[in-house]
Amino acid sequence: MVVVIIDGSTILSFVNNETQFQKSIEEAFASLDLDNDGVLSRSELRRGSESLRLIETHFGVDFSTPAEEVAKLHDAVFEKFDCDKSGTVDRKEFGNEVRNILVAIAEGLGFCPIQMALEDEDKISFLKLAADFEGSKVFAA
Repeated sequence: MVVVIIDGSTILSFVNNETQFQKSIEEAFASLDLDNDGVLSRSELRRGSESLRLIETHFGVDFSTPAEEVAKLHDAVFEKFDCDKSGTVDRKEFGNEVRNILVAIAEGLGFCPIQMALEDEDKISFLKLAADFEGSKVFAA
């Protein structure tokens, strides 16, 4: 488990650094594109939303969301990412939607710092990447 402290400016700084952000998008996209065809299928994006923990099924309590509702949520995520309605998600669509999600999180946080415990270090965490990016600026100075 990794504990990070972030606020909206931490996330925006990461998103606005085009080089670092695009590198992270490329790495995340490559890890999700299991068949290496250059696009994400519905199942590949579902795997991604599960690894990114975009959709929680129990939120830490003894309640589980019915499988049909979880499937509907994953379908809605796919439809949001598949902007051109091609049935797949390309790198540009993926990057744009991840950017939109991160900017929305940043706007929601504002300048109020929060402490987050991030589990599963082997999974993709754009929030941890944002915190790492911010930390690297401190050590570079």
